Amino acid sequence: MIKILDLRFQNHPDTIAAFLVETTKGPVLVETGPHSTFPTLKEGLKKHGYVPEDIRHVFLSHIHLDHGGAAWVFARHGATIYLHPFGKPHYENPEKLLESARRIYKDDMDRLWGDLKPIPGERMYTVDHNERIRVGHQSFKALHTPGHAVHHVAWQFGDVLFTGDVGGVRIGETGLVMPPCPPPDIHIEDWLESIQLIRSNRYKSLYLTHFGEVKNVKSHLIQLEGRLLNWANWIKPHYEKGTDIEKVTRLFKAYVKKQLVEGGIKGATLKKYEKANPAWMSVAGLMRYWKKYG
Repeated sequence: MIKILDLRFQNHPDTIAAFLVETTKGPVLVETGPHSTFPTLKEGLKKHGYVPEDIRHVFLSHIHLDHGGAAWVFARHGATIYLHPFGKPHYENPEKLLESARRIYKDDMDRLWGDLKPIPGERMYTVDHNERIRVGHQSFKALHTPGHAVHHVAWQFGDVLFTGDVGGVRIGETGLVMPPCPPPDIHIEDWLESIQLIRSNRYKSLYLTHFGEVKNVKSHLIQLEGRLLNWANWIKPHYEKGTDIEKVTRLFKAYVKKQLVEGGIKGATLKKYEKANPAWMSVAGLMRYWKKYG
């Protein structure tokens, strides 16, 4: 019923996914990935007998470019984009979002993410917490799940959950779970509450944008919670001492690599983790968290 579309971000498989769900009112897309992977997404739809114009409903977890960067293309074809209320203004007028991203990615911005065009307000539908959206015979329930981003929504579909980034990053069935912590919205306490919300619903499986289906939900969430606290507490003394950010980044990248290697991650999978969740971005996000809330 749920088809995983591998967007092969930067020519790496298993790093960014979109999800196709068929209904009696046509296909639904959960996440779009960045605009830079739109040709791959188009090919993935074609394999299942669809073209982008067939997609009339797009459900986004949040507005970060690796999750919803191609949503504007579907909106131009007439699709409705479902998202958190806080995300809508940034898609109506994406200048601030683009400026923030360009500060982070600099000359790599276009290569990594492609274009981002405005989406008219009438093509977006903002969802309340616990609101249900019916498309044909299928129902999608919006769960506001802040922590990774204030505008984050996880989408419940029957007894499974599309987690966006609040469910962490895990590459491969036995991969380690890593919390993506980019600036500017990381909030540890909110994230822990969102994890508890997911845990309380006892889902049969989770579908991670980075990457794929997780069936061992209980152990996955335990690992996610533990590593989120581990990373935050590793960063805290460096923030308090005012350690040079370049030094912190170098040390943290080595720390994360050590965790991955000791967890049995090696070779090409190491590169996939870095593409899906660059360690240096978590330094920036967690330093900002301690500055705001420490």
